[in-house]
Amino acid sequence: MSVTVKILVLVLAIGGALVYRNVSQLWGDLPAPKLDTQQWWGDAAQPKDYAAYLANNSEVIGNRLSYPEKTITDLSARLNRTLRLTPPLEGVAFEYGFNTNYLKEVVEYWRDDYLPRWREREVFLWQFNHFTTDIQGLRMHFLHLMVYDDNKVGKHHYPVLLLHGWPGSVREFYDLIHLLHQSNLDKNNKYIFDVIVPSLPGYGWSEGTSRTGLGPAQVAVIMSNLMARLGYNKYFIQGGDWGSIIGNHMATLFPDNVLGYHSNMCTNMSPKSQVIGALAGFWPSLFVPSGFEDFFFPKSRALAYLIEESGYFHLQATKPDTIGAALTDNPVGLAAYILEKFSTWTNPSYRSLADGGITKRYKMDTLLDNVMIYYLTNSITTSQRLYAEAYSKEQRGLQLDRVPTRVPTGCARFKSDIMHFLDIQLKDKFPNLIHSTYHKQGGHFAALEVPKVLHKDFLEFVQKVEQKFKVKPL
Repeated sequence: MSVTVKILVLVLAIGGALVYRNVSQLWGDLPAPKLDTQQWWGDAAQPKDYAAYLANNSEVIGNRLSYPEKTITDLSARLNRTLRLTPPLEGVAFEYGFNTNYLKEVVEYWRDDYLPRWREREVFLWQFNHFTTDIQGLRMHFLHLMVYDDNKVGKHHYPVLLLHGWPGSVREFYDLIHLLHQSNLDKNNKYIFDVIVPSLPGYGWSEGTSRTGLGPAQVAVIMSNLMARLGYNKYFIQGGDWGSIIGNHMATLFPDNVLGYHSNMCTNMSPKSQVIGALAGFWPSLFVPSGFEDFFFPKSRALAYLIEESGYFHLQATKPDTIGAALTDNPVGLAAYILEKFSTWTNPSYRSLADGGITKRYKMDTLLDNVMIYYLTNSITTSQRLYAEAYSKEQRGLQLDRVPTRVPTGCARFKSDIMHFLDIQLKDKFPNLIHSTYHKQGGHFAALEVPKVLHKDFLEFVQKVEQKFKVKPL
């Protein structure tokens, strides 16, 4: 071998090594970061004796939601003001956002039908046990339903943590809670659950922080501490939207506590996943079960839809307080901003309907329950800040998408959701992806829209976890 060839081989070897190292640095697996499980988010100074703080502030308090008549009367007066809304363009339904002609109808129903029945709706929201407790300086709200011993007989009994997203709330899960908890015992269903449903920090009745840095990873720590506070060392997680991301982080950071992670919006945003997804577009049939190609392809359509529907995302990730100020004390604007998502994220074809198809899949009372939670708790700004914190330099620096999540994972895809990821993308993040399903009916708010379908899917996942990982009920 000549000297020239030897030099060339050496150069190629060194170059190859450098390329491999750079590629590995870009998309190789990373170890889980260590997060401070005592990080303080309260307004007061962090206690010097954290053990004493826990001893004195670990009480779980039952709460009954109630608002004075003055608050409801004031809201009714606000809704009774003359609306100076700009009419929609000719022939435009929901393509430009919430149709203002239909918005007038929503406001009228809210003011004249829903609000006079508010005490009835309040009782409906009280049907589950509401609690609060102090976690890392924040007053956290949650629903908690425990199974009576007599109801456990002959059943497989587990705890499950349900995590909502934006612009949702605990209200999304009410029908699913009944199914999981078996409010009406079903002799043909052998699975029964203790159900824990927290309001995320800054959402609903959970306190928001006045400090920067409370991103999804830190919320995952708070949720883990909440479950420990309630005495649960092993549990399942189910979530969509932010609940999916936070649940993912919990499974990644606290794998010993999570029996299984089930999501109706599984994602993997790692660089490697993005490359795999792009390449898969050239040979769709190799990566998608027959009959479900339109969940993912053509990529151009999926990308166009994502761009059309992500305007809110960029705003909330960069200027959450600006849009928050516009929506605070503005019930009509708040309703339009929130309810528009329950149109287009449920089914993109609903944009062509004058009423946005909002009541095709949901009852108006249900949707207004959710709007009322945001309005009465004044939580629209604090809820939106989660977007800005999620895309901060510090949060992105954790690179949690590159940390393998080895907890048993189940992914349920609903056709009209905002985005979908292929199994080959997900398995890079979730090596124990043991459950992957496709549902032609349903969108982003699956727990609210198709609770029975989501419940069945979740039970199938739990059964697979039992079989493959020899998990035993409580």
